[in-house]
Amino acid sequence: MPLRLDIQRRLTARSERVKSADLHPTEPWMVLSLYTGTVVVWNHETQAIVKSFELCDLPVRVAKFVARKHWIITGADDMQIRVFNYNTLDRVFMFEAHCDYIRCVAVHPTQPFVLTSSDDMLIKLWDWDRKWTCCQVFEGHAHYVMQVVFNPKDNNQFASASLDRTIKVWQLGSKSPNFTLEGHEKGVNCIDYYNGGDKPYLISGADDHLVKIWDYQNKTCVQTLESHVQNVTCVCFHPELPVILTGSEDGTVRVWHSNTYRLENTLNYGLERVWCICGQSGSNNIALGYDEGSIIIKLGREEPAMSMDSSGKIMWARHSEVQQANLKTLGETEIQDGEKLPLGAKDMGSCEIYPQTIQHSPNGRFVVVCGDGEYIIYTAMALRNKSFGSAQEFVWAHDSSQYATREGNSVVKIFKNFKEKKTFNPDFGVDGIFGGFLLGVRSTSGLAFYDWESSSLIRRVEILPKHMFWSDSGELVCIATEESFFVLRYLTERVSAAQESKETLTEDGIEDAFEVLGEVQEVVKTGLWVGDCFIYTSSVNRLNYYVGGEIITIAHLDRTMYLLGYIPKDDRLYLGDKELNVISYSLLLSVLEYETAVMRKDFTMADRVLPTIPVEQRTRVAHFLEKQGFRQQALAVSTDLEHKFELALQLGELGVAHELALEAESEHRWKQLAEVASTKGQFSLAQECLHQAQDYGGLLLLATASGRADIVGKLAEGAEKDGKTNVAFLTYFIQGRTDKCLELLIKTDRLPEAAFLARTYMPSQVSRVVKLWKENMSKVNQKAADALAVPDQYNNLFPGLQQALLAEQYLKETHVGVRPAAEYPLIVSNEDRDVLEESKGFITKDPILDSSLDSDEDASAALKPVAVWEDEQEQEEKTLQDLDDLDLDSFELEDIDTSDMNLLDQITKS
Repeated sequence: MPLRLDIQRRLTARSERVKSADLHPTEPWMVLSLYTGTVVVWNHETQAIVKSFELCDLPVRVAKFVARKHWIITGADDMQIRVFNYNTLDRVFMFEAHCDYIRCVAVHPTQPFVLTSSDDMLIKLWDWDRKWTCCQVFEGHAHYVMQVVFNPKDNNQFASASLDRTIKVWQLGSKSPNFTLEGHEKGVNCIDYYNGGDKPYLISGADDHLVKIWDYQNKTCVQTLESHVQNVTCVCFHPELPVILTGSEDGTVRVWHSNTYRLENTLNYGLERVWCICGQSGSNNIALGYDEGSIIIKLGREEPAMSMDSSGKIMWARHSEVQQANLKTLGETEIQDGEKLPLGAKDMGSCEIYPQTIQHSPNGRFVVVCGDGEYIIYTAMALRNKSFGSAQEFVWAHDSSQYATREGNSVVKIFKNFKEKKTFNPDFGVDGIFGGFLLGVRSTSGLAFYDWESSSLIRRVEILPKHMFWSDSGELVCIATEESFFVLRYLTERVSAAQESKETLTEDGIEDAFEVLGEVQEVVKTGLWVGDCFIYTSSVNRLNYYVGGEIITIAHLDRTMYLLGYIPKDDRLYLGDKELNVISYSLLLSVLEYETAVMRKDFTMADRVLPTIPVEQRTRVAHFLEKQGFRQQALAVSTDLEHKFELALQLGELGVAHELALEAESEHRWKQLAEVASTKGQFSLAQECLHQAQDYGGLLLLATASGRADIVGKLAEGAEKDGKTNVAFLTYFIQGRTDKCLELLIKTDRLPEAAFLARTYMPSQVSRVVKLWKENMSKVNQKAADALAVPDQYNNLFPGLQQALLAEQYLKETHVGVRPAAEYPLIVSNEDRDVLEESKGFITKDPILDSSLDSDEDASAALKPVAVWEDEQEQEEKTLQDLDDLDLDSFELEDIDTSDMNLLDQITKS
């Protein structure tokens, strides 16, 4: 049977003739050297050019990555070797290496050595640690040396291919070759070593259109591959798969089985002659260089052939060798999340086919190996052959005694106890099959579920799945597509009832067979069920689990990993990578069981499981409960104070929230609780919370809204004491305590505002405040300070001051104080009052209106009856009228007495 490797084109890059290609070992980069003298670096994931170097006007025949130095080394027809740093694009070194075209560069895997070969028939060894000193020259070929390659099993040995029709094998430090391989009838263009440890093989391609495989230990040709019709220009042993790739000037790349030497496939992408092939260890990518560009293809599956049973036995295939590792051998070893497990591998033997997939049966007693279009079922303990057959796909049923195979695109066979039970042709064709409680069959138009026993159609849906995963109970199934995954519940009772009644059967099966629980826009790479929790790895390398519509991330992975299984007694999840490394992550079974019980609304079971969940995990469980709408249970389970406080507020448990706020002593929490308490009408609690939070603005709002004059009074004093001057000022002002407002403004150096407040509400304090203002202003601007007038010095600039003083005293002596809100309708509003009119006829009981008035004249004026004050006012107005009647034209300046110059004169003069 054929190898049946999937071949996918990953990148097509049109360009001038490509002479060499190399893949970076860790970055998604491919470097190409072009016949036009340019070197280009492509990112084959983004399919964009990353970097480009214009080296010379002559062909650049080779370019190689040196990842450990961040270099690209190039060789060109100008005989120069150039070294570039591919991060900075700086040229590190440049020197003339040969006296003719440079054909090849080979980088030593570990040492600072580089081999170069040339049309001058020489091979040279260079040491970059010694400033690119030429350490050795290898002479022996009689024509151009086309390629040199280091032996991967012995890095001190290398082979060379020449147009003198020979292949020579050399040793570093020796001047002459170890031996020469002859057999090609024309010049040899290319060579490569086999990477595996089981065969000492070397492959070569020549202008005689032949490819030869050599045993370099026996120095014999073991096989000749004949298929190309033009010169063979490049050959490659795939570093991972059992295939050989050969390229030719006939424009084709041929894929051969490296064990049987059977031609598996011929690739022709129409880009003219093939010049280079490059594989990369640990990758399925292959780079191909042509006359008209380059292509990257992916051969085979990325997933490793790896499987684990429920007891912790892991089986994997390394090439054709099957090995087993047992997690029990770890014993009491402390396991760190994400760290590689120190597992010892036990050889189980060689498989007759090349394993592309390995699957344990559900009970773990058997293991099936698939590949080369065949399957072989072995016993898991001793790898004894139990059954075999031809198949493109193989799947197990939930019952380990049953399995199904797909042959071609139309036939499905069901087996029971290793004997064929039934063969059927699904109506819509077969592109793929899936195992589990039902047999899933994918066609071009959708997915159909069939019963294993009767092979009758259960349900057909228009979904094209990549993977399908059934829970152990058979109640839940995940269908993963290219863009998302669906979680469905399989309703067994409805299916049984429909099959008996035959009433709800349609051409698409039973309509009520499944219930859709949810769709998630994530791409599933691998997955498994633990209870009702679906654990999966995503396309963005996250390890998540899905339960009840919620996605919880377990870990962010640094590379692509594949789920192997879950061991409940270890509370650990195990994953493998394509290098067959195994890592583990902790995932408590008790948490999964609790969340499963919650999803089933079985709170009796959940309460039994809860004590087994460690305290540090309970907050995570509480968040899950909250998202499911079970806030009361979440409050009881959570151990995080912040989370409990939020839940208590949401539930209206203000007593619990109050206790938590006392414990936390957080201003933010007190404010939150105050807001909720206010909405609930619990003003005493709100007051306490606002006090604890020192939220004077909130306290003021609460006190004024509730009409609590006592609270307003205490608030004013507290706010002033704590430096909350804005709130203190407003609180004093509301109480009518303008004297406190004034002192507060003075205390905080808000002297201009204090002066205007005094002028409006306390004219008796104007002189004192303005003097303070002048004194303060003089420190900054003396001229501006002099421009400020003080009432007791310039009384004429403050008309009506005496009446304002009387009104102030009137208000002080007639002020009733704080009144209850019930009297509000009986009180005339301030807007409707005229205090100056009200104060007329008022005789003060206080002999001195304000202690701040300095002059006797001011004091006596303040003590005069209103009638006397009115006569003086009338006399003053008459005097002003007389001044208006004066003839200013006959007025002499010398008659003016300037001894009593007022402020207006000073301002005019200045």
